[in-house]
Amino acid sequence: MTNLELDPRRTALVLVDLMPRIIALPTEPYPGTDVLARCLTLAAAVRAAGGLVVFVRVERPGVAEQPPGSELAVECAPEPGDVQIVKRTLGAFHNTGLDDILRSRGVRTVVLGGLVTNFGVESTGRAADEHDYDVVFVSDAMAGLHGYAHTFAVDYVFPRLGVVCTGDEFLASLG
Repeated sequence: MTNLELDPRRTALVLVDLMPRIIALPTEPYPGTDVLARCLTLAAAVRAAGGLVVFVRVERPGVAEQPPGSELAVECAPEPGDVQIVKRTLGAFHNTGLDDILRSRGVRTVVLGGLVTNFGVESTGRAADEHDYDVVFVSDAMAGLHGYAHTFAVDYVFPRLGVVCTGDEFLASLG
């Protein structure tokens, strides 16, 4: 990664599907519990720097009751100023109001982490790029259902959509 420069006040950390039933899935190269811990570290730093934290969770459309574990992980209880989005598709932008929320707060950079790399995170990253945000993917704050899917997204897809960095590199960019 090259020199990442951010204005934290115009940055949103968007954390995808940190829900018990998804955290419990077998993910690679990191277990969901490790991804959750890294995402929470990033969230605390973004808040402290004056940025926005957005938690995204998915609900299955057309079902009377969501599967057990469909709420945000208890560790992700939004703090004052955080935003929670409920999506019904892979990505967090379609019919959720996320773009309006980000624009109303002057956000220019969307930083992504969560589960899983090659579904919710990638779909949200593609949409963020299409909505003309600067996109940052924190490679060790996400994991895929298969190691090769995670690696392909991080090494091949994400560099075409934005900047890929580690959590430590992102934290250093916050100043």
